[in-house]
Parts: sequence; structure tokens; C-alpha cells
Amino acid sequence: MKNGSKYPPFTEQCIPEVSDLNVLQRYRRLGVATNLLDYLERIAARRSPTVGLGVGLYADYGAAQRIYVRRGYLPDGRGVMYANQPVSAGRTVALDDNTTLMFTKQLDLDR
Repeated sequence: MKNGSKYPPFTEQCIPEVSDLNVLQRYRRLGVATNLLDYLERIAARRSPTVGLGVGLYADYGAAQRIYVRRGYLPDGRGVMYANQPVSAGRTVALDDNTTLMFTKQLDLDR
């Protein structure tokens, strides 16, 4: 959990950001990411009614994309980002780890 996001909309709205959640291949499908997200969301809920994160766009991020959507994360509506800055229509960027879509989730504050 980042104490300060480099993504301006999260910083401006004091939205805590889950960052660099990685589960080694041999531990996937064992509930590790689910347990980590449960824990991080409980921490975030102490500070904000919303939590955010960014996820890469290429296939290596497929499992992360699916779990976040299943858990109720929704795109923040600002489109694709490159290094936390908006990618405007017609602009060409590298499809690498800096190319992300940002998501937010409304938290249950009674947790």
C-alpha cells in the first residue's frame, strides 16, 4: 500500500493505492492474492472510502485484471495512462509496465 500515489487523481482525492501486488507463479490459484487484497483493503478503509490501483494492459496482467474486476474494482474513467499521465487519442506509447488502466473500488467501511 502506497502512502502517496504518483497518480495525480489518487493524490488529489487522498485515495490509497495498492501497488506492485505480485504472486509468484507457484503460489497462484491458492488464494494468496485474495488474502493480500482483503488485508490491504481493510487497511485502506481506515483512511478512505475508496482504494485504487493500476494494472498493466498486456497479457501478462490478465490474471490481475480478472481478479480486480471480480472484486469490484472499476476503471476510473480517465482512460489509459503512461507513467501516470493520460495517453491522448492518436499518441503512440510503448506497451510496457508503465502503460496502465487505473481502477478504484468503493470500500465497505464497516469491515
